[in-house]
Amino acid sequence: MTDQRFEDRGGDVRAGEELPVTKLADYLREQFPQLEGDLKVTQFAGGASNWTYRLQFANADWILRRPPAGTKAASAHDMGREYRIQKALQPVYPYVPKMLHFTDDESIIGAEFYLMERVAGIIPRKNLPRELELSEDQTRQLCKNALDALIELHSIDIYEHGLDELAKGEGYTERQVLGWNKRYRQAKTWNVPKSTKIMQWLEQNRPAQERLCMTHNDFRFDNLVLDSSEPTRIIGVLDWELATLGNPLMDLGNSLAYWIQADDDRIARSTRRQPTHLQGMLTRREVIEYYCNRMDVDVADFTFYEVFGLFRLSVIAQQIYYRYHHKQTRNPAFKHFWFLVHYLHWRCRRLIKQQRKA
Repeated sequence: MTDQRFEDRGGDVRAGEELPVTKLADYLREQFPQLEGDLKVTQFAGGASNWTYRLQFANADWILRRPPAGTKAASAHDMGREYRIQKALQPVYPYVPKMLHFTDDESIIGAEFYLMERVAGIIPRKNLPRELELSEDQTRQLCKNALDALIELHSIDIYEHGLDELAKGEGYTERQVLGWNKRYRQAKTWNVPKSTKIMQWLEQNRPAQERLCMTHNDFRFDNLVLDSSEPTRIIGVLDWELATLGNPLMDLGNSLAYWIQADDDRIARSTRRQPTHLQGMLTRREVIEYYCNRMDVDVADFTFYEVFGLFRLSVIAQQIYYRYHHKQTRNPAFKHFWFLVHYLHWRCRRLIKQQRKA
């Protein structure tokens, strides 16, 4: 029996992020004449990237995704692309929610948006719901099931299912390294390191060969949905904004950058956004071993992918801090992101130094 106590639900819509409910409801009834009852709108936590709302009619429970206000570059918050990728993936990857509708008509809510069916379940954010207690064995099983969902994505035959047309593909690793290096230089402020040696190391040590597959590029526990009645089981994977054809080992490296384990230092623990610290969770080293064994990949040295993931995360943090530094946002949560950049680069240098000693 489903236990709805732990299900992720929408809350009050944040000030300044309201939807024109009457106009939206009228539009939806034109598109879906079967809808019954009034429209109720709530909003999910977060919203640093795209804004996510829950739309409830008497006979429908949907999710609406739209870009944040003021977005100029469509490539950064391309709702149409995110919709098309999920629609193409859904028949071959059962964790993708069912896509319902997309429109680029901004006159309806002030932005393009898409609709999908809501996947009802638990989203494991920084901590699991307070009353949800998993044993160490259950936690380990949840961890392995999450990794298996990533492995399943990477194992899809993109050519057999026509997914090879979704993005550029070949040359992905080089584009990523050069692209993130360029973004860091563009977003640099006086109080963060130049880190020229890290960027040079990434350019000089990128692997000569790459396998292409479907990658998520933001695969974290807080983008997963767990079964409310069996919380070790993955039933949904969300937030496909960064998905593309890419290098699967870089996808794993990106995930590891967010993977904070119980014995990490105090600074790392203060940045934790998912419950990877729980007893039973695999360590980063165990994650690499588990993935490589399951995928039959011989990666004796995973350092490049770990360093890339940490450096990429530092660029994301610096881009956010750049906006704060130049008073484009006044969110006080971003005030000390420059320090996080220093810390992430220290971890990069430590990994590089360890590799040289090996």
